[in-house]
Amino acid sequence: MGGEAGSAAALGGSEGGRVKSLGLVFQDEGKGCYASGETVAGHVLLEAAEPVALIALRLEALGRATTSWGSSAGSAAPASASEVEYLNLRLNLREAPAGEGILLLQPGKHEFPFSFQLPSELLVTSFSGKYGRIQYCVRAVLERPALPDQSVGRELQVISHIDVNTPALLSPVLKTQEKMVGCWFFTSGPVSLSAKIERKGYCNGEAIPIYAEIENCSSRLIVPKAAIFQTQTYLASGKTKTVRHMVANVRGNHIASGSTDTWNGKMLKIPPLPPSILDCCIIRVEYSLAVYIHIPGAKKLMLELPLVIGTVPYNGFASRNCSMASQFSVDMSWWALALPEQPEAPPDYTDVVSEEEVSRHGPPYPRLPSWEGEARCPAFACIQDFRLQPPPLYSEVDPHPSRVGEAQPVSFIL
Repeated sequence: MGGEAGSAAALGGSEGGRVKSLGLVFQDEGKGCYASGETVAGHVLLEAAEPVALIALRLEALGRATTSWGSSAGSAAPASASEVEYLNLRLNLREAPAGEGILLLQPGKHEFPFSFQLPSELLVTSFSGKYGRIQYCVRAVLERPALPDQSVGRELQVISHIDVNTPALLSPVLKTQEKMVGCWFFTSGPVSLSAKIERKGYCNGEAIPIYAEIENCSSRLIVPKAAIFQTQTYLASGKTKTVRHMVANVRGNHIASGSTDTWNGKMLKIPPLPPSILDCCIIRVEYSLAVYIHIPGAKKLMLELPLVIGTVPYNGFASRNCSMASQFSVDMSWWALALPEQPEAPPDYTDVVSEEEVSRHGPPYPRLPSWEGEARCPAFACIQDFRLQPPPLYSEVDPHPSRVGEAQPVSFIL
């Protein structure tokens, strides 16, 4: 569909005049990619060695996704193939006047400007893989009488932006798994792994801090690792092909039997990668962050955390990163919840309520015994703040007896 940047075609034709060159140049050559709704502008350059007769000079903008693989027996056509069209624009840059049918260009250099707007509907990101591609191009076509159409084209890079600041991509991802090492009754103990990343969406060039807890209760020496995987999925004629690549990785230290290891933000940098493609019905490009443990003599223990490679960078603050990291430290210790090692003893009553307050509300009470000795009991509740007046002590003597001799009326019903 496309040609080299700044390409030109040397064209001939004695019947309609010789075209020395035909080229296509974009106005903004430094612009890497275009998105839906943006304007594409440029010029078609034509140099004629002699008068050139033409019917029309038109511009075409085409875009499609294609997948194919295999070949049928005795046929060059692929056994499985699919195609989806995303862009099809055509406009005339020069055409013959009505009723004449032929336009004559004089010898020399001619320049034909063009401008068109990409549709506002979603355009899938450009991509090229083993079993398919998503490709866009702009092509200038020269229609000449009694001669085949002659054309020159340029590939157009299109991107579908993914903002990693959306709530779905800002949410953390956490998984945990345990594997028993050994077989049948000859097990050597479990290996457990828990891993977390602060958010699901990242961009090229960012470093992903990985948080993980690894516990080795087996008799083997294990090695924790982490890697970013790219998975390409192609669909054609009801069939599927999958290609998986490791694009970045990092390795941890060996963990001996009976030991544990913690990753408190181990960094894994994202190399230059195409963004995730999740909106094409025949080609998908997905990413995942795998944290796994190599166990000698056993199948590896692996956790895969979904990852989205976006195009709009994260705009959070450092304080937010710190808060999320602190939340993770709480989340990662769910199996080690414990009471404080040394609970604080409650305050003495006399320290909380002054003697003036006691005398104001009633007769003085005997000083309460100290509870410092019993405060070490693990079942003792630690009271951090006591602001109410203590209740009176129990006594069988009524502190407010009724007056002696005071008669109470009595009634009898016969």
